[in-house]
Amino acid sequence: MSKELTVFVVDDDQAMRGSLQWLIESVGMQVETFDSAHAFLDAYYPGRAGCLLLDVRMPVMSGLELQEYLGRREIRLPVIVITGHGDVAMAVKAMKAGAVDFIEKPFDDEQLLSSIRKALEYDEQHRALYARKAEIATRLAELTPREREVMAMVTDGKSNKEIASALSVSAKTVEVHRARVMDKMRADSLAELVRMALIASTPT
Repeated sequence: MSKELTVFVVDDDQAMRGSLQWLIESVGMQVETFDSAHAFLDAYYPGRAGCLLLDVRMPVMSGLELQEYLGRREIRLPVIVITGHGDVAMAVKAMKAGAVDFIEKPFDDEQLLSSIRKALEYDEQHRALYARKAEIATRLAELTPREREVMAMVTDGKSNKEIASALSVSAKTVEVHRARVMDKMRADSLAELVRMALIASTPT
């Protein structure tokens, strides 16, 4: 797991922040703590990797409100919410809004650390997918409109003959376009081209 990953703890309870910081650092993870949602927003800049450990109940801006705020700005940090007694309904709402987990107080240390590790792994995977999608999008932008049509049909399983008929061109012309698509997309095989098409259509 990358050392650049940071666990961002947002909790208005000083004792809880200190306890969480000690626990997370004890297993070699990077951690930064904040006493409010606004303090976190003042310090965080988009692109920083990691996960967000949120107290669901905080004054001024609650954990749920911070989660919604980040979502509106398409900041995709995985969120784990910490709930007190009677906050399960709020935790379920957070999960429906995209939180990866919720932990009830008093929590088991190993359960929390396991949840954090999963959230950090999710963030790494998501960022890798996002980078791959950006790379593929750059290559797709190099295709002509006709090459895009051919690629769509090829990755949909159409034969050269079927594509030629659909586009009212010769099979030889389709072969030329297909070769150019493979070259511009830097795909070594049809299977790789199909994988690229699937990644390009995957929501992030």
